[in-house]
Amino acid sequence: MAVNELNSALIKRMFLAGVVELEANKEWINELNVFPVPDGDTGTNMTLTILSAAREVGALEENPEMKDLAKAISSGSLRGARGNSGVIMSQLFRGFTKEIRQYDTIDIPILAAALTRATETAYKAVMKPKEGTILTVARGISERGTELAEHETDLESFIRELIAEGDRQLARTPDLLLVLKEAGVVDSGGQGLMQFLKGALAGFLGKEVRLNENGEPISDAESAAETAEEELKYLYCVTLTAKTDRPFSPIDERELADYLNSIGDGTDIYPEPGCISIHIHTNNPGLAVERALQIGELKDIRILNRGEETCEHTSFAKSARTETAQTAGAAEEPVIEETSVPEKPYGFISVSAGAGLSEIFKSLGVDYIIEGGQTMNPSTEDMLNAIEQVHAKSVFILPNNKNIILAANQAQSLVENKTVYVVPTKTIPQGITALINFNPEVSPEENAEVMKEEIANVKSGQVTYAIRDTVIDGIEIHKDDIIGLGDKTILADGNDVEDVTFRTIEAMMEESTELISLYYGCDVPEEQAAKLAERINEAYPSVDVEMNRGDQPLYYYIIS
Repeated sequence: MAVNELNSALIKRMFLAGVVELEANKEWINELNVFPVPDGDTGTNMTLTILSAAREVGALEENPEMKDLAKAISSGSLRGARGNSGVIMSQLFRGFTKEIRQYDTIDIPILAAALTRATETAYKAVMKPKEGTILTVARGISERGTELAEHETDLESFIRELIAEGDRQLARTPDLLLVLKEAGVVDSGGQGLMQFLKGALAGFLGKEVRLNENGEPISDAESAAETAEEELKYLYCVTLTAKTDRPFSPIDERELADYLNSIGDGTDIYPEPGCISIHIHTNNPGLAVERALQIGELKDIRILNRGEETCEHTSFAKSARTETAQTAGAAEEPVIEETSVPEKPYGFISVSAGAGLSEIFKSLGVDYIIEGGQTMNPSTEDMLNAIEQVHAKSVFILPNNKNIILAANQAQSLVENKTVYVVPTKTIPQGITALINFNPEVSPEENAEVMKEEIANVKSGQVTYAIRDTVIDGIEIHKDDIIGLGDKTILADGNDVEDVTFRTIEAMMEESTELISLYYGCDVPEEQAAKLAERINEAYPSVDVEMNRGDQPLYYYIIS
């Protein structure tokens, strides 16, 4: 029997099933990153965005009012949005829910109108919409929906046609963006959207989704593990978190996984900035703990007897990961009661990863550091919490990463009691330059304009390692190569960190260059950084060279 309407209970089930499908494929989506750097995180950003909404949706009754469901999806995704892909996803939900909230049931014409409104809202949220992205996929789906709504009456057929059109649009993205074609991938954000929609179709067809104690959907793998009736091969469930001051590379993760798999099963590893969360089933918990101690100081150690207690499986690591993401913006100083702090005329918020970089920003007057950046994009919620903690009439936000600017803009739009200025800094050097050019004698509006103008004069570079083979701008890159990135493309490739850094600087140099600033990461010894500074001074004696401790993970050097 054909279904021609959706009620709130069915939409709720479809949404949660979409979340499960997206999360199940997040690592694959991460690997679609154009640049082969170790922080490709589109899948993670989209998953964390949508999990924020899923927790609010999961808290609703079984048959919620449509307006309550719409509010949960919209507000949860807006506040949880992180990264460009997550923000665009949240705007798609925002537009979609604005259309459906006024109805008790949704038919095909209403659904088509909601898809159109979703696309329009997402396009408006991006200052310079680019085709060949998730926006292209969303627009193709909404346009096809409008066409089908004129004659289609069966919802299953309608949804399947929308997904087929989305897949066609996704396949076109490499033809619309040359960088995708060169890298041999489709747009990662578009792929994430399609995985969500395919999960939603499964929900429409009857797939039930269970929730864990945090109100999050339980994945198919977790559900199967919980319901399987099998003899326990490994008696103990070990979950723990190991602190680490260095980045955890894919090679490190593989080596750790190989060892843990040799002493048990059910292994899950979640690297995060500053820590590694681990889960394993084993008969030798001491061996797992000893191996984790080689990484760093341990916390949150839990050892459960699986024959007597319920194993938390990935929910512990997942919740630890989510907690890390949600609290990434926590201030290092204790929160001071608002009544004890006089309101300043202006204040600053900066995103930073690395103790050295954070110290530099604080020395330049930053009031609140949001921990994050390349390896963990802060959410809109993190931004809102930071704004609340800065006791100033005008607050300037320095995202210092192009993938964080949209989340900052979204936070700006949600604040009513303060004036918030987002200075669109795309790199750490741009953030430092913006602060140096702040003038307390002129108005906040004038400062915002001057800061935007000055950051355009900064050339930035970064040196890291490649996580896969690829070809970009004619440069053949192999996995584990050291690569130097400029503001727009890869500038150097090789096997030696110092040599690649020097050649990256060579590619960035201009006749007008007066100053080279370098910030060395947590994996670079101070004496090695000093040796590189000497080499640069010898090559460019008329240029001043500054070497600063940055402590940033994953990136050996940041260059300005």
